[in-house]
Amino acid sequence: MVTEVREERARSLVVRNRDPDAPFELSVNPYRGCEHGCIYCYARANHGYVGLSAGLDFETRLFAKTDAAGLLAGELASRAWRCAPISVGTATDAYQPIERRYGLTRALIGVMAQFRQPFSILTKSSLVERDLDLLAPLARDGLASVHVTLTTLDEALARRWEPRAAAPWRRLETMRRLREAGIPVGVAVAPVVPFLNEPELEQVLTEARAAGAQTAFYQPLRLPPELHGVFADWLRAHYPQRAQRVLRHVDDLQRGSGQRGGRHAWAELIRLRFEIVARKLGFDRDPPALRTDLFRRPGDEPRQPELF
Repeated sequence: MVTEVREERARSLVVRNRDPDAPFELSVNPYRGCEHGCIYCYARANHGYVGLSAGLDFETRLFAKTDAAGLLAGELASRAWRCAPISVGTATDAYQPIERRYGLTRALIGVMAQFRQPFSILTKSSLVERDLDLLAPLARDGLASVHVTLTTLDEALARRWEPRAAAPWRRLETMRRLREAGIPVGVAVAPVVPFLNEPELEQVLTEARAAGAQTAFYQPLRLPPELHGVFADWLRAHYPQRAQRVLRHVDDLQRGSGQRGGRHAWAELIRLRFEIVARKLGFDRDPPALRTDLFRRPGDEPRQPELF
């Protein structure tokens, strides 16, 4: 499979979230599209904004925002900026393979270090270990944390629905190394799909806790209209005997989960299972709060106490 990368200059970088079900307010994404090729990724729908498909185009026709670091520095330097934690990698994995070539994520971390801007990273890539030298001192100051996505421990399922992402065992090792470096680590079990990875929920959380994860969250599968056909075709190709049952429950989950309506029985069952095992394993209910009081603009003079 040939991957094409186009370099683009974005008009802005920090995006304000408008989805009440998303666990973040501000986000940055240095790339568009993702080589990992996760079939369930809700961000696939975003490729339609540039006239490309949510299917193969999303994982083979990528965009690198080469001016990302400069844009972020400009936005943080603005007097209109009000410091709040930024989530890195919500619509693409900021540590997907092309990061080795472009280094945009490392450059963004450097900018946030300069401004003392708090941030969290969501990834399923072991490449995050490359940046331990930057992340560890920021974490010590309460400015950085990492969530590692772990959807399954089943190697076969992982290869099928996350074909070019790190293997499950490797992500667990990444959690260990992050914790050894003193970086707050969480696990994201996202998405949870009935009859695929849903039966593993307790086991995934148990292994993540043993690897050092301190916090955890989950999210049921979300299928935008542009992605429904892509996921259904994949499901029928790989799991034909359970495809209809999975799709039926996924549709029910989408109608009955989240903050915008009553809960379907399956959504409620998954929530209860998650809460029971999270409590049993000692996961913190909330991630450690990132500090916003250390934010500074380079060149700002420290405030002097008033004498009168």
